Amino acid sequence: MPRDAQSTPADTTPTGAHTTLSDLYAADPVAADRRLFGRIAYPDRRGFLQGAGLAAMAAAVGAHIPFHRFMPSGLVPAALAQTGETMLLDGKDGLIVLNERPINAETPPHLLDDDITPAARFFVRNNGLVPQAAIDGNADGWTLTIDGHVDNPLSLSLDALRNDYEAVTLSLQLECGGNGRSFFQPGASGNQWTFGAIGNAEWTGVRLSDLLNAAGVRDGAVYTGHYGADTHLSGDPAQIPISRGVPIDKAMEEHTLVAFAMNGQDIPPLHGFPLRVVAPGWPGSCSQKWLTRIEVRDVVHDGPKMGGYSYRVPRTPVAPGVEVPEEDMVIIESMPVKSLITAPQTGAPVIAGEALAVRGHAWAGDNAVTAMHVSLDFGQTWQEAELDAPANRFAWQRWRAAVTPPTEGYYEVWARATDDAGRQQPADVPGWNPRGYLNNMIHRIAVFAA
Repeated sequence: MPRDAQSTPADTTPTGAHTTLSDLYAADPVAADRRLFGRIAYPDRRGFLQGAGLAAMAAAVGAHIPFHRFMPSGLVPAALAQTGETMLLDGKDGLIVLNERPINAETPPHLLDDDITPAARFFVRNNGLVPQAAIDGNADGWTLTIDGHVDNPLSLSLDALRNDYEAVTLSLQLECGGNGRSFFQPGASGNQWTFGAIGNAEWTGVRLSDLLNAAGVRDGAVYTGHYGADTHLSGDPAQIPISRGVPIDKAMEEHTLVAFAMNGQDIPPLHGFPLRVVAPGWPGSCSQKWLTRIEVRDVVHDGPKMGGYSYRVPRTPVAPGVEVPEEDMVIIESMPVKSLITAPQTGAPVIAGEALAVRGHAWAGDNAVTAMHVSLDFGQTWQEAELDAPANRFAWQRWRAAVTPPTEGYYEVWARATDDAGRQQPADVPGWNPRGYLNNMIHRIAVFAA
């Protein structure tokens, strides 16, 4: 029989100088609970059986846990999971650098509270090196070629794009396909994004469909291939860092743009100056930066980062860690339903017994979000949140709610979105895949009521 909770010590076996909390929970979350806190859960895999480990867990988060009976076994408290040393990126407002070459950086959730994400807070995902012309802000002589499976190949200057075609401005969200990768176990290679590889800017440009119609897309066209001016990391001009595309139906969708402005200004160098594709709701890699060419193809595009395991997931669910043959991988298209808590910031002090305003954004790839719910008791019960309609299709949606911590102690606010097909965010990481794509697990923050 288990010993009394007050006399059940945590296992203090040395973990090694470089072992992190994430490492311990990744290997075996239930064993990590017992090792670190002496925790034993009830048969329903929640709570602390006879209080085993509760005092140690409360000491770790720095407060009593009123809803401890509902806390899932093996759950890293949000107060501990979302901490760590960070390196910031110059010229960006609080972004966290994940890789310096190429530059990749994510935005902490509390800095994504604006309805329109400022360029200074928009995540950065690059595969190659930023072109010198973009760094210099020099677009002299820049042209966009549209060729391939078309009747009338085009070579368009920036002035022609601005003056000869209808310009539209839309609020559109872009998200990296690997957003949330850091939570997969076994881990996946690539940038270890948490929640911040998402942004919703106002993009101004021309509809890609208008350009394709002007070029005269031939019967049998099935895909586009996008090319940019970024340099391969090797420096070899013959190598292309990335060239992805979209099915012709997505290219012809009226919200897919060739953009020349972001939030009313020239697109910043890190985000594709002077020209980029914006294919909202799909992995950000489809939205080629520093755009120089769009090739219409009568086969699925086969440029760099289109094949193998890049931006692909298993055709059917697989067990974590198994080897998946390349022929069983399929290209990611629409991103899944997801939401973010942008206020308050995790770790915020609040007043027990008083309503706490909580807000954030939700989005769902090609779909719309139809419901938002929040929980204050580790998902045991949920309350509906107020949800705004999107500014236009493919814009994220503002949501807001109020929760009231009944007594002093440690709480977690969980947020869960539901899309118009009835699909909800899961409480934990969804189906494992080799590269860690499409993690749409719920976002949660820690709050301390006093």
